Amino acid sequence: MFFKKSEENSQDGEEMSQGQGEESAVVESPVNSASQQESGDIIAFVGEEVTFKGTIRYQGTVRVDGRLEGEIYTDGNLIIGQKAVIAAKIHAGTIMCQGQLTGDVEAKHRVKLLSPAVFEGTISSPLLSMDEGVLFNGTCNMPQKIERKGKETKLVISVEEAVKVK
Repeated sequence: MFFKKSEENSQDGEEMSQGQGEESAVVESPVNSASQQESGDIIAFVGEEVTFKGTIRYQGTVRVDGRLEGEIYTDGNLIIGQKAVIAAKIHAGTIMCQGQLTGDVEAKHRVKLLSPAVFEGTISSPLLSMDEGVLFNGTCNMPQKIERKGKETKLVISVEEAVKVK
């Protein structure tokens, strides 16, 4: 179900991910080389026909195209493919989603919702981007991690001034 991508085992990995039954487990990836983590190489893949229930902990980048229910913990990247259906509590560095995602999502860096994503739940992230065509039903909390030096300046204007309706 989870495998390291390489040319030697890409066919074996695809066979392993096809037709697997429902499983429940805790999966932890080994610590990968710093160059692999920095480059964003996908270290594991959950295929379209795979259903996984449980907790996943990893470093690096993982792509999900199947069904996943449970929890995901990583400082790395989570890529959710267009055919993925995920119901999970997620703590990640960066999340990029094109599929269906339901749950509480916390990202240290950013969340990108790409069309035709469907999101339902809560997002907490300093950066959020959403394509036109994304269905978003939930709440978003964007904590600010900006350090301010010196005096804080407040800008107060009326709505009419901001819009300048003519």
